[in-house]
Amino acid sequence: MRSLDRLFHPAAVAIVGASERPGSSGGAVLSNMIASGYDGRILPVHPKAETVMGLRAYPSLAAVDGPVDLAVIVVRPDLINGVVEEAGQAGIRQILILPGGYSEAGDAGRAREAALRDIAARHDLCIAGPNCAGLIDARPGAPFAATFLRDLTPGGGVALISQSGAIAEEAICYANENGVPLGTVVSVGNGLQLGVAEYLDYLGGRDDVQAVLLYIESVADREAFERIARSIARRKPVVALIGGRTGAGAAAALRHTGARAFDAAEAAGFAARCGMIRVTSLREMMSAAMGFGFYPGGIGRRVLLVSNSGGPGVIATDRLIDEGLEMPPLPAGLAAELRQLLPAEAAVANPMDLLADAREDRFAATLSAVLSAPSSPYDAVLSLHVVPFMVDAAPVVERLADIAAGARLPVMHTMMGTLEQREDWFATLRGAGVPVFRDGEQMAQAAGLLARFRAE
Repeated sequence: MRSLDRLFHPAAVAIVGASERPGSSGGAVLSNMIASGYDGRILPVHPKAETVMGLRAYPSLAAVDGPVDLAVIVVRPDLINGVVEEAGQAGIRQILILPGGYSEAGDAGRAREAALRDIAARHDLCIAGPNCAGLIDARPGAPFAATFLRDLTPGGGVALISQSGAIAEEAICYANENGVPLGTVVSVGNGLQLGVAEYLDYLGGRDDVQAVLLYIESVADREAFERIARSIARRKPVVALIGGRTGAGAAAALRHTGARAFDAAEAAGFAARCGMIRVTSLREMMSAAMGFGFYPGGIGRRVLLVSNSGGPGVIATDRLIDEGLEMPPLPAGLAAELRQLLPAEAAVANPMDLLADAREDRFAATLSAVLSAPSSPYDAVLSLHVVPFMVDAAPVVERLADIAAGARLPVMHTMMGTLEQREDWFATLRGAGVPVFRDGEQMAQAAGLLARFRAE
């Protein structure tokens, strides 16, 4: 655990293979380290340059002045083991190897990996990778990003551990575009020493990590993984997307990681034994990330849906029921109060239809009445706003944010249609602690996943 803390929070990082070229791996890693706001020492190692991106460069690890907590290696595969040996001799114990060329690269790669294991044993090293995309940790006060992925995470309490760099890339993109509170991303790679289980054990034990997402295709030691996952899942959500559950997918996974994947039945049983919430698509995993990023403790199964549009409300209702959620009818007293507040044409039921021309007064009155009811049969309130041409959405968003900020029940919201100020409106609601979605089905999906965690 101490080694992993230094891996994620090093005081000084040497980047072997650092480069001025932004299109190179060494250039991308150095650029991301600087862009992340990392406040420790960044030490580029380059055999010829005196400076790299304005930072003093060193010809070798042996020439670096002062202690180094982590060496990030981005050189050719045939040079890596020599650099690792040099790091061990220099007293650097944490190593992150991004390039491949090891067990996934045939007999020559397996021989290179055996030699790397010997070096690690002789010098008591902690090695992340090889063949990975690196690490990103956007924790407040200690940001860190040793990666060549194209973008950084927006920050938040959700962590992703992935056996695919491309899945990590897409998750980061989705999080940035949709406000998912993704803070930490780990690309596992070959997992020479640190596999999914070790990262899960570490991140699951951190108080600033509220939920852990996993993309996995295989697990080397299933019994050990189950023991760790059960321990973490008792305290916080662990959401797993298990790839390779079909025959064709398993063959692709074998070519990808070199290990046998889970079939569909194995994946379901494995997730259940581990106490994990299993999802079957990347979109579903990101729905879980959005929900658990705001409500890490989950929600109960009884929900109320408030909508201003019939069709989207019907579709969202179907999905809520498909997710195993319950939609209790309105209590008589609350229904009578709402009939006084709403037009006669409004559907005062669950789901509720406020009509297409609903403005901030109608939304606010409804949500206030529901949230202030002395005895509520609901565990969460889900609202859905389709913005028509005749309604200014900004006042609706502002009123909903004000009310939701002090709500005693979880509130989730969807905005649909042409949203001219989408980013501003979504940011306002998220600032009030409300997860926001672009369609009602995804909101319903997230609610179902939150309820599964509470139930399990």
